[in-house]
Amino acid sequence: MGKRPITVRVARWSAEHPWRAIALWVAFVAVCFMAGNAAGTKEATAEDSAIGEAGRAYVMIDRGKFNEAPAEDNVLITARSGALDKAAADAAAADAAAALRTTTGVSAVGEPIPARDGSALLVPITMSGDPDTASDRVEPLHTAVASVQDKHPELRVESVGGPTIGKALDDTLGKDFQRAELLSLPVTLAILILVFGALIAAGVPVLLALMSVAAAMGLSTLASHLIPSTDTTNSVILLIGMAVGIDYSLFYVRREREERAKGRGHVDAVEIAAETSGHAVVVSGTAVIIAMAGLFLARDAVFSSLAVGSILVVAVAVIGSLTVLPALLAKLGRWVDRPRVPFLWRLTNRSSEGRVWRRILSPALRWPAATLLVSVLALLALAAPALGMKLKFPGTEDLPRTTPAMQAYDRLTAAYPSNGTTHDVVVSAPASAAADVKAALTRLSESTQGNKLFAPIEETGPDIKVSADKTITVLDVATPYASRSDEAADSLHELRETLVPAALSGIPGATYAVGGGVAESEDYAAHVWRTLPLVAGFVLVLTFLVMAWTFRSVVVALTSIALNLLSAGAAYGLLVLVFQGDWAEGLLGFTSMGAIVTWLPLFLFVVLFGLSMDYHVFVVSRIREAVQRGVPTREAVAEGITGSAGTVSSAAIVMVAVFSIFATLSTIDMKQLGIGLAAAILLDATIIRAVVLPSLMTLLGAKNWWAPRFMRPRGRHAAPVSPAAPTPELVGRH
Repeated sequence: MGKRPITVRVARWSAEHPWRAIALWVAFVAVCFMAGNAAGTKEATAEDSAIGEAGRAYVMIDRGKFNEAPAEDNVLITARSGALDKAAADAAAADAAAALRTTTGVSAVGEPIPARDGSALLVPITMSGDPDTASDRVEPLHTAVASVQDKHPELRVESVGGPTIGKALDDTLGKDFQRAELLSLPVTLAILILVFGALIAAGVPVLLALMSVAAAMGLSTLASHLIPSTDTTNSVILLIGMAVGIDYSLFYVRREREERAKGRGHVDAVEIAAETSGHAVVVSGTAVIIAMAGLFLARDAVFSSLAVGSILVVAVAVIGSLTVLPALLAKLGRWVDRPRVPFLWRLTNRSSEGRVWRRILSPALRWPAATLLVSVLALLALAAPALGMKLKFPGTEDLPRTTPAMQAYDRLTAAYPSNGTTHDVVVSAPASAAADVKAALTRLSESTQGNKLFAPIEETGPDIKVSADKTITVLDVATPYASRSDEAADSLHELRETLVPAALSGIPGATYAVGGGVAESEDYAAHVWRTLPLVAGFVLVLTFLVMAWTFRSVVVALTSIALNLLSAGAAYGLLVLVFQGDWAEGLLGFTSMGAIVTWLPLFLFVVLFGLSMDYHVFVVSRIREAVQRGVPTREAVAEGITGSAGTVSSAAIVMVAVFSIFATLSTIDMKQLGIGLAAAILLDATIIRAVVLPSLMTLLGAKNWWAPRFMRPRGRHAAPVSPAAPTPELVGRH
């Protein structure tokens, strides 16, 4: 019989020593979590996150320690309707200044600044304390402004600025994520109860997934001391961890129940599940880890941090499914199917599922060539819009307008265009050249006047800041256009290619960079397009090698890659179709930015490629099991897909439900991520696995298992390389 695979030996030991296995797992999770909390997180610095010229500008600003300057907010006074009454506005400004000078957290109040067109009056405010936490201390300011508003009901008196907007967005987005987290757990549990018809069976995958997430979060904080972390890492660990953790447990539990239903004992059922589903979990987990590792090639602190978090949570989920899960199943025995939900229990144990799936598979099995051609053409048509994909970072205009702070911001930028989209011209030069640099930047600012790409300079003059050591100077150049507009991009190119070099070329020892929101978006998009082929190539090559070695078939490896590329392409096309146009705005509750969020294509590719491998490995493993028993290819395809359809469908429904919750969040990037992932998983679990895969494998027949001689398996796991018998017609069989 030969030596048993390690997955079987580990599962057998766990099943025979359940309390030891459970205790070791709980201790492992606790140690990881506590060690992570004790070590703390090392955050990525400005230099770690620097991408392109915008990144260089950001690093220079950070070196100049401008972030240590006090935070600033404003009081904006406008008319509720019609023209602004200057006398009334002056009186309100005076009352605001008097109230704010005695307000906790306010260190200074500036002179009122009238808008050029007389439509508004702005009272600048300097906050006291740490500028990074100013948004946590704005409540007294808001209270003071509200009291002034009460005195002047005929006007609109409102606070608007960085701290106020930060507070409003933290509150809104915090509630969003809280709602998503609160919804995801009961939704997942409800779906699993529908799948299993029993409460304990539904709870086990969720429990193990949550424990995997906790352990991975602890490990990621330890890893941050080698690869710095970003504030999105834990969110991705939660998202990926719940997805793969539930999937892996679901595959295992369903197979164990299936074997028990055939009359196997608890330990034997666990052993068979380990040899089949456990092996598939290891392979799919390896594929996900490889896909995530491709993110390191982007040489970006954010993607590297996401890669570390994703790899750790997938690795922990695989370990959990191979160790503690067999122990739990062996210890619970038939109690895993308790307490039963009467109607659901009967529904989930009906034998009609196989017949339904045979009918669904009929076209692929009866007319494989025609079915393959039609389905592939349909997916390619869906992928076609991806050829017109545009990448942009979301701007301030893409933030939700449901808060008074963002509505006030719109009024501020309308009255004072220089407070809207700005470019940062950053110059590093010897301190002795500070006066020359400032003079050159003043001339640069004046040269933008009369150019429709740039906003007029405020009456107070150009906005120039100089660091305390006089080595870093920053000029803010405003454009009246939205940050993601073509005109804003044109103004950036005008600065970089013409105006800035002309103004600063004569200053010895000066280096410069143009940064800001527009520059960051443009540079990051270029970075993504440049690194995507490299990351994709790495993922494709290594995934091919893993699949070829696992299934001992070059053809299976190639078709796996092709199907996953088709699935990812269709998801990209759907994303462009939905979000680059405006037809779905009312349906999904967003305002189109005419582009896809810059970081999404690269991240989406590796996540989709990894997650879709879960289903592919599981389904092809079941088909290969049948082939190894001597079942002809067409019948093996039908048996493998019908045998795995319930598990794959259940796992896909869980993922689609969780990802769809993210699509309800307010920000455009989370909506695009949620819709992209949900749509891709849905396409993958339906059209790819139920139509394209069976038609392709049926068409290829024995060629599915071709491999060079050195790769061909030997012994009891060998797959036949030619049909064992004439292939029967399956249509109409039940």
